[in-house]
Amino acid sequence: MAGLIYPTNVSLDGFIEDEDGRFDWLPGDDDVFAAHTELMRSAGTLVYGRRLYEMMAVWETDPALAGRSPAAAAFAAAWRAPAKVVYSTSLTAPSTANTRIERAFDPEHVRTLKAAADRDLLIGGADFAAQAFAAGLIDEVQLYVLPIVVGGGKPGLPTGMRVGLELLDQRRFDSGVVLLRYSPSSR
Repeated sequence: MAGLIYPTNVSLDGFIEDEDGRFDWLPGDDDVFAAHTELMRSAGTLVYGRRLYEMMAVWETDPALAGRSPAAAAFAAAWRAPAKVVYSTSLTAPSTANTRIERAFDPEHVRTLKAAADRDLLIGGADFAAQAFAAGLIDEVQLYVLPIVVGGGKPGLPTGMRVGLELLDQRRFDSGVVLLRYSPSSR
């Protein structure tokens, strides 16, 4: 069975965006971008909420984005390759190929996806991932911790629940970003 991995960029104080909804402080570091691309290449399915899907769809719908650099082209190709499942009550049709819309989050549906998959699934969107945490679906958390404190905003990890984590690995990038890989534990 494939795993469900939740990768996300967070500030040192744990936010994915600041109080104004901005995330312009995310890394421009080539090594971090390459790590994200490699993770994307390993995925067979992307499981997203609507907001993140709409933000990421530009990697397929805007060819100029991929034309910015070889690294951007590699990421765009890696993003286009996996199947995408988007949970949304408001989208009527996907804007990208190989994408299907599901109306409501169903933990059993995600378990079925995991059981049938031969490659890992990546889940994106903090609110959506919190639902997966609550249902016990997350197999791995990958936090790219940026060396910045934004003082508030949208948390990258679920609030209102306790989730024990076991450190699997860590990697430091020259930019000061640290990748922490965790597995949920029974703590």
